[in-house]
Amino acid sequence: MVLKPRLEIPLDPDAPEARRWVVDELSNPEYASAEPTPFDLAMQAIRDWIASLFEGATGVPGPLLALLAVLVVAVLLVVGLLVFGLPRLRRRRRAVAPLFDDHDRRDLPTLRRAAEAAAAREDWALAIEERFRAIVRGVVDRDLVRVHPGTTAHGFADAASRPLPAHAEALRTAAADFDAVRYLGRAGSRERYEAIVGLDLAVEATVPVHAEPVGAGA
Repeated sequence: MVLKPRLEIPLDPDAPEARRWVVDELSNPEYASAEPTPFDLAMQAIRDWIASLFEGATGVPGPLLALLAVLVVAVLLVVGLLVFGLPRLRRRRRAVAPLFDDHDRRDLPTLRRAAEAAAAREDWALAIEERFRAIVRGVVDRDLVRVHPGTTAHGFADAASRPLPAHAEALRTAAADFDAVRYLGRAGSRERYEAIVGLDLAVEATVPVHAEPVGAGA
């Protein structure tokens, strides 16, 4: 009987062989699952930073150090809220004010689209009414004028003339056009509509002379 020579695993591999063994071993999925996640690394960095604050604090009991660490984190949270949280609260959108006495709460783009649709039908009365409402909404949204139940078109024009004095006469003329088509049954015209469109765009582009809101009278 012929005996085959026994193969022995080399116990002293050369450098390339050792490198191959290490790579094969580290490719095992168990090692990949044991790697720290980004969250673990972030928490470790925070713990290390807090620990660095108390380096050299010999003789301080462990519970006291833990309490101090909690206080540091609490202070950081409060500072973060003051810096990042409160501005968001201040920027929270205010309730939309209704225009005049018919509880119209449409926004500026909606009013402009309604005016353009009416103009496309050559319904100049409705187009003038909607575009004047767009002027009012734009000024109110900029917090230049505050309207309330009972505010009239002329009351708005008078109030808006204070922060927008360059447009005072045009605002009063537009208010008269609004009253004429809404309350007097006038048909309006393309010319008056286009004038109000121009006023709307001009008012939007104008820097007010002061930022304090003006109350509109009846």
